[in-house]
Amino acid sequence: MNQYIPRIVDKEIANRLSYMGAVLIEGCKWCGKSTTAKQHAKSIIEFQNPDNKSEYDFINNTKPSLFLDGEKPRLFDEWQMYPVVWDSIRMDVDKTGLKGQYILTGSAKPKEGSTMHTGTGRFTHILMRPMSLYESRESNGLVSLKDILDGKDIGVVSNLTLEQLAGAIVRGGWPASLDIDNDNKYKVSKDYVDSLVREDVNMVDGIERNPLKMMSLLKSLARNISTPVSNTTIVNDVKNEFTDEISRPTLDSYLNTLEKLFVLEYVPITNLNIRSKIALRTKAKIEFVDPSIASAVLGLSAQDLIHDLRYFGFLFENLCMRDLKIYSQLIDGNITHYRDSNDFEVDAILRTQDGKWGAIEIKLGSGYIEEAAKTLLKFKEKIDIEKCGEPSFLMVLTGSTYSFKREDGVYVVSIGSLKD
Repeated sequence: MNQYIPRIVDKEIANRLSYMGAVLIEGCKWCGKSTTAKQHAKSIIEFQNPDNKSEYDFINNTKPSLFLDGEKPRLFDEWQMYPVVWDSIRMDVDKTGLKGQYILTGSAKPKEGSTMHTGTGRFTHILMRPMSLYESRESNGLVSLKDILDGKDIGVVSNLTLEQLAGAIVRGGWPASLDIDNDNKYKVSKDYVDSLVREDVNMVDGIERNPLKMMSLLKSLARNISTPVSNTTIVNDVKNEFTDEISRPTLDSYLNTLEKLFVLEYVPITNLNIRSKIALRTKAKIEFVDPSIASAVLGLSAQDLIHDLRYFGFLFENLCMRDLKIYSQLIDGNITHYRDSNDFEVDAILRTQDGKWGAIEIKLGSGYIEEAAKTLLKFKEKIDIEKCGEPSFLMVLTGSTYSFKREDGVYVVSIGSLKD
């Protein structure tokens, strides 16, 4: 049995169990939800186990509260397969008032109307993603995002090379891939995509979806990753790829399905107060939950990325957004982006619940650091400081070697040294 690799979300799960009756861990398949949840549980029901299906069906149709019998915390893996357990847990938590009783994992949102009541006051939700570079031990973790928020000085070196970074993107943050020493580790993301288009997209609501058309949609999203792509562009891309037009309602259905499966994530426009009267763009940027999905659907290798540094940069931004979301989750951080009608853009805005905020430009190579720093300083001038306060930091997040604080106060941080 492979040794468990601790996840950043472990701290969050333990904390939530200390004050809430039930914790729901959601996220895409293969990101490690079940393995992580088992570290916190004392008894388990695996609803996807076919050997027990007839028994589960019988309990589901006769007395669902029997699902709750077992040592606590009790884990319900893939709970959405028997959503009646939600209401049983809600009633039990109401009755006992006990904390840390139940853990649920889900790789898809349940069908609408499958639960009778909301979980407000009984359930707390945690979103889990594939591994960050720090969790997969490719970032040395010498720079803490918390330290950046506190304005501390830094000066460290990362050993992560450009070639290794390309490999990490193509392999992805899938825990199963870390146990594979040869090139088969790069096939895990391809197998994930194959399972997604052939099976998972049809299991969300029982509606059959064309796997070739879904793959064409994924290819369009991959080609336009880390950009606020329009639906018109996607429709035209699918038509060119699939030679058959996709209607807007069908496109919306396919996109919603990918979102329900936690495959797609949207980066909304910032809600910071801007002094400028220039209108903001309203279109959210689309990211995959893991950059390896994009490379898998386009059939790209790590060497392909090295030979196409421009596209490498887009996938690098997707990777950085994944890691920033993982690292900021413990501090209740929210990630948005800025783009105005003059196409002035800042890649990421991090804002925490206590009012701190910072702006981040993401650049693969060190040659773009100076330009990115100027962009951040210009952006700072656009902010209404009286309403938002001074930024806690301005940061260029790079794929280069060195992490340091410039004389103008802008941080330069290597993704190969960042952690939560």
